[in-house]
Amino acid sequence: MKNTKEYLIPFIGLKPGKHHFEYQITNEFFEIFDYSEYQDSNIKVNVVLEKKSTLLELDFVHKGSVNVPCDLTSEDFDLPIKGKMKLIVRFGEEFNNENEELLILPHGEFEVDIAQYIYEMIVLSVPLRRVHPGVKDGSLKTEALTKLNELKVKEDKKEIKKEENIDPRWDKLKQLLTDK
Repeated sequence: MKNTKEYLIPFIGLKPGKHHFEYQITNEFFEIFDYSEYQDSNIKVNVVLEKKSTLLELDFVHKGSVNVPCDLTSEDFDLPIKGKMKLIVRFGEEFNNENEELLILPHGEFEVDIAQYIYEMIVLSVPLRRVHPGVKDGSLKTEALTKLNELKVKEDKKEIKKEENIDPRWDKLKQLLTDK
């Protein structure tokens, strides 16, 4: 993993109260984690750190878009994403990040690295199934959709006519069952 210095928040010199931090996330950020799922990304992350006497509360909020391929047509499109997350930082004997909402830092630490939390928050806010909005409303025109519409199974009119021409003797037999 590459250097994440710009995502280190030195909290030791901060006064108690709320402090605001803002980050602009692009594909360079995801390269830190060797993640290349998005063709392009433009996400704004706001972090509010509230310093209290014994702990820190971090509120993350992100909003933006990632350029991803559609799962149905493979057409690239900008998928809007947004989300929020809360993290509580406490101090203890040793480092522990096993809980997703609680981070325990050793006594004597003076900064917290939030890069991993920003990364996880963004990646988890992208849906598993990505469908181009043009597919949903029918406005997308691509070669793949045109070919799929050509190959679409059409109803066979002959089968419908066969069902209409039922032998009247079967009707009489069915009537015996209902006359009981």
